[in-house]
Amino acid sequence: MARAEEHLQELLKLPLEARAHAAKLLLDSLDDDPEDPEAEALRAVELTRRARAVRDGTADLVDEEEVRRRVAARLREARGR
Repeated sequence: MARAEEHLQELLKLPLEARAHAAKLLLDSLDDDPEDPEAEALRAVELTRRARAVRDGTADLVDEEEVRRRVAARLREARGR
C-alpha cells in the first residue's frame, strides 16, 4: 500500500489535464466489461435523456450545498444518529 500512496502523491503533482486522464484510466480499469456495447448504448441513451431534460428545463436540478446536506443527512441516518 505504501507504493500506491507514493504513486498517488506523484500523480497529484501532475497538471490538471494529466490528472484527469489518469483518473479516467483508473476508473475505466474498474469497469467489469468496458467493451459491453449494450451497456454503452444504454448509458448514451440515459445521458442524452438527462442532457435534454436540462436543456428544456424539465430536469430537477439540485445545487451543491443541498446535495451535501442530503448526503450528510443520509450518512447520519445510516449511522443511527
